[in-house]
Amino acid sequence: MSVVAKKHRIALTGNEAVAQAMRQIHPDVVAAYPITPQTEIVQIFSSFVSDGLVHTEYVPVESEHSAMSATVGAAAAGARSMTATSANGLALMWEILYIASGSRLPIVMPVVNRALSGPINIHCDHSDTMGARDSGWIHLYSENAQEAYDNMIQAVRIAEHPDVKLPVMVCMDGFIISHGMENVELLDDKVVSDFVGSYKIDHPLLDIDNPITFGPLDLQDFYFEHKRAQAEAMVRAKNVILQIGEEYAKLTGTKYELFETYRLDDAEVAIVVIGSTAGTAKVQIDKLRSQGIKAGMLKVRVFRPFPYEEIKQALSHVSAIAVLDRADSFSSIGGPLFSETRAAMYDAEKRPLITNYVYGLGGRDINLAMIEKVYQDLLEIKDTGKLKQYVNYLGVRE
Repeated sequence: MSVVAKKHRIALTGNEAVAQAMRQIHPDVVAAYPITPQTEIVQIFSSFVSDGLVHTEYVPVESEHSAMSATVGAAAAGARSMTATSANGLALMWEILYIASGSRLPIVMPVVNRALSGPINIHCDHSDTMGARDSGWIHLYSENAQEAYDNMIQAVRIAEHPDVKLPVMVCMDGFIISHGMENVELLDDKVVSDFVGSYKIDHPLLDIDNPITFGPLDLQDFYFEHKRAQAEAMVRAKNVILQIGEEYAKLTGTKYELFETYRLDDAEVAIVVIGSTAGTAKVQIDKLRSQGIKAGMLKVRVFRPFPYEEIKQALSHVSAIAVLDRADSFSSIGGPLFSETRAAMYDAEKRPLITNYVYGLGGRDINLAMIEKVYQDLLEIKDTGKLKQYVNYLGVRE
């Protein structure tokens, strides 16, 4: 029987919780450039370095492009390497995101979700990381500061697993989580250190006795095969994420899977969400349940790899589903989470009716009344068997 590790409860913001996780992970190299609302993560971590609490090589750089470039170089040399960013900073890294994943480097990067300009906006939506959804990075999303902390620690093991060797983004909603104060349970430093273990790269760039070519020109002869191998690693990542989640559950008593369900088992209508909105939705679901309405929710934790088979099984009994996207794909047929969820349900024996709500762009609040409206719409869809339209904009002024 496993013994749950001792934890210390402390009030922290999401940024502080992630910085504490980074301190406990003790990366070899952190390359950093500030951007709101992520700035505090690297700022707090820099104080840990200057105070001698970690022996990380801290590299202040001139841009996010340089931050990811330096992180790639350090990871290729065999160092456990991290950086952090938000929104336009992530966009400035774009070119190097693909180099990191294509080079199979196990970088872990917290991303504080913020609207991608323009117009310029510093508040939360998911347009930044959703824009990078096909960059070859694993995506973990967090509902609150505790999940952001826990996801950071698990992400190291996931990224470095020999069956994976892919970079991981740990995402949390800007200001809502990053600057919101919550009770967070921290593990002892040694517990985290033992859990993540040490990192040893198989073929480091600086091994002069066994020289390798790194980042070579890769044309028609091998590029396709390398991309196919990368795609297979993403497939394998799903089982690794579940395996690491089981180990973390034995350590902490908290189990993380590919997604979380809330009152979904007997639900007739349900929503699919990502991030902090799940907490608001749980309150409204409880209220609806008290009125006799069988409402439920599926909260996606792992967006890449997308757990399509598991989501199909979890939702196949529901009559009507609303997928809530905090980003718009501008495809005219719905947001990115909607597209993935609807595709996952295509082969279901009993295919639910599915509609999409784009909400909260640029940090606009979503409240209980808005979520109640979504469920009322779903009840109408369930009763009539008809969708009025695929894409709805929730909380926008007409």
